Amino acid sequence: MAQNEKTGEEGEIWAVGGGKGKMGKTFIASGLGTSLARKGRRVILIGMDASGANLHSFFGLSRPARSLTSFFETGADLSDLAVPTEIESMSMISGDIHGLSTDGIRFSQKLKLFRQLLKLNARNVIIDLGAGSDGHTLDTFLIADKMIIVISPEISVIENTYHFLKSVLFRQIKKSLKEYGLKEIVPYLWERRERYGLRNVKDLIDYLKEAYPYFGTVLERELSHFQVHLVLNMVQTAADIQLGAAIKSVLMNYLGVPVLFSGAIEYDDIIRQSVRDGKPFLQYYPSTRPAAEIETLVENIAGDRDIATPGDRA
Repeated sequence: MAQNEKTGEEGEIWAVGGGKGKMGKTFIASGLGTSLARKGRRVILIGMDASGANLHSFFGLSRPARSLTSFFETGADLSDLAVPTEIESMSMISGDIHGLSTDGIRFSQKLKLFRQLLKLNARNVIIDLGAGSDGHTLDTFLIADKMIIVISPEISVIENTYHFLKSVLFRQIKKSLKEYGLKEIVPYLWERRERYGLRNVKDLIDYLKEAYPYFGTVLERELSHFQVHLVLNMVQTAADIQLGAAIKSVLMNYLGVPVLFSGAIEYDDIIRQSVRDGKPFLQYYPSTRPAAEIETLVENIAGDRDIATPGDRA
């Protein structure tokens, strides 16, 4: 991203995504943005959930007249679509794309979107992605400096999260090998994984490195910065924390990529109340435990820190 005009610091894109289900991704995205802005950083929040963009409601804003629809349908500049929020230094771009599905986004439009994302004048751009694994969502997730997956303490989340991250990883591998004419080798091998003794994605990557030594070097280079931050939301018990740690372990063992357990956010009815009232949670309830946990989460993500699995939770 472009340098911040005041500080000269390089900007960062943080993308918040994950599998299907009510994980609270938008709440986490809004909390990350608010925390960073309260630290004096210029922040732009972008809602990219085409099926239900509601980021504006977390800040008590009416649905903006201009949104990403204007970018895709009229060619408006992304920077012109940002509207101010009550949080100083933070603005927001609504992801309301009306009837336009992500499948309807042309490749040229996606490239233009990514170019403009990288040029936004902000220290942090926080992208709230929708659920699912369509190509547009995966590609947007992959351009981020910090890839953040939000999960909740439900057993079904393990499979959903695994499939989402597997799709992200496959997308990255295929993009890395495309220019060498090996784009189709990944789905080919995966469909025949039993024949090749591939138990998981880690085995697939190891096989590619051994069978194609040169391209293995390419893969190592392309995946060297591939790292995911895992956020456990709506925690209520110590067992929930253990499930978060278990999900991290599953992802690392079966995908073979670094996963950082970056933080856990306690469930609190006041969060639901703040959303209903359209009050930015950190701004109005800064002394609550979830607010403190969000602040710690931001520090952990920024510093690429992994939390120790705690014992009993008070």
